[in-house]
Amino acid sequence: MSETKNHLFCFGLGFSARVLAKRLHAQDWKVTGTTRTAEKQQVLADQGFENIVLFDKDNPLKDPAEALRDVTHVLISAGPDAQGDAVINQHADTIAALRNLRWLGYLSTTGVYGNHDGAWVDEDAPLSPSSPRSEHRVAAERAWLDLHANHAVPVHLFRLAGIYGPGRSLLDTVKAGKGKRIDRPGQVFSRIHVEDIATVLEASIAAPNSGRIYNVCDDMAASPAEVTAHACALLGVEPPPLVPFEEAGLSPMGRTFWLDNKRVSNKRLHEELGVELRYPDYKAGLASLL
Repeated sequence: MSETKNHLFCFGLGFSARVLAKRLHAQDWKVTGTTRTAEKQQVLADQGFENIVLFDKDNPLKDPAEALRDVTHVLISAGPDAQGDAVINQHADTIAALRNLRWLGYLSTTGVYGNHDGAWVDEDAPLSPSSPRSEHRVAAERAWLDLHANHAVPVHLFRLAGIYGPGRSLLDTVKAGKGKRIDRPGQVFSRIHVEDIATVLEASIAAPNSGRIYNVCDDMAASPAEVTAHACALLGVEPPPLVPFEEAGLSPMGRTFWLDNKRVSNKRLHEELGVELRYPDYKAGLASLL
């Protein structure tokens, strides 16, 4: 009997998921993804994604048992809200019953750690979310880990730092005339290039360890002002003036990202998954995007 063909099902075929999907498709995997609207479905089809179905919290899969029947790997990149994780809420039983499922990855965020005043955090650090958005992530993580504990679903959690990549970086922000250098002494953020996210996910798929949690970030946390200045230098433009945080005119949503100040350790992805990041810091990542 021939082995079941690898089939990745992505709930939410967004920026990060598309990079992994393209890599696996090139390796002769079947890839299915979801999106929320018919318009986005057509955009993805134009980009070469053949198997796209509609899904969101108000529009579950019409026949989940059939849609997921031969799936071997599942990636959850769709975010939760106050009502919880839509995939868990609507299709947990179907996923728990999948006979061929070998790996399930849930894309979370380092926001679950909350503020640590610039201190280092690893995967065992206490979770202390600073915003409702991060609280929803903590609840979703727990729901997926419960599915692992109660039904042996091969769940893996990936806590992603700030994501950047082609078309979504400070180079684009500066080019659009929207670059800011906000002065908040001691504030640092961690980041990750979208290609390195896919590398980490591939490494986990190759060496699954159910129930494990991985921070996904590069090797160097840095202040936003420092990264903006470097992006300006690469583009050969004058950096914007430093503006005190209180005078930066950030939106309420924008301010929530500044509630957390921490350095995120990626030691586990190096040691356990053997990952060598292609872009180990923002300088390498921005140089590649230039």
